[in-house]
Amino acid sequence: MAEIARGAVPSPNIWNSPQVYELENRAVDPDGVLAGAMRAIRPWDGADVLDVGCGTGFHLPFFAEDARRVIGVEPHAGLASAAARRTRDLPNVTVRTGAAQALPLPDASVDVAHARWAYFFGPGCEPGLAELDRVVRRGGAILIIDNDATRSTFGRWFQRSLPKYDPGAVERFWTRRGFHREPLTIRWAFQSREDLAAVLRIEFPRDLADACLRELPGLEVDYAVNLWWRCP
Repeated sequence: MAEIARGAVPSPNIWNSPQVYELENRAVDPDGVLAGAMRAIRPWDGADVLDVGCGTGFHLPFFAEDARRVIGVEPHAGLASAAARRTRDLPNVTVRTGAAQALPLPDASVDVAHARWAYFFGPGCEPGLAELDRVVRRGGAILIIDNDATRSTFGRWFQRSLPKYDPGAVERFWTRRGFHREPLTIRWAFQSREDLAAVLRIEFPRDLADACLRELPGLEVDYAVNLWWRCP
């Protein structure tokens, strides 16, 4: 049983199936829409970057290409160890085990904080957001990528999987906290139907995953997201 940082909210998809989640990471946004949108808000060239909920470290090498320093924080010790192994040859990357509510970083120590699919539901994230305010320097940026359940094929599937999910309430949550919304459309692009099926089955209940697979004839899924951002 892997050690879990106190206060962490379970993430069943990657915690239980990291190899399949790796397939999902590889399929997400082959066109670089998210990277372009984030760079337009706050480039990280020569900056100190924090990746909250970094998982197995998939995005750490991407940030390390341009950043001065990259810190990945992950509450699941097993995944954090995998992230450290992944980046062991990158001298400007450090991985630490910790929860969003108690980031193991000093005050005003990073320029850009990135959280990708780590703050789905808005309410309940307040302690983690307070920590981001603490560690991000003035002139920096907080960048949070979240699902948009109001549009796209994936958005419809997501809403079907969580019928009580209220996109309007989530939007109000972020807006009240001074975040701006950048609505974006990306896509999943898989190499095989087997990979697509495996990912659907870690994201949704089996019956829904199989129904989604029947509805989709190919290897690509249009996917709506919101990029929530704020410059402290």
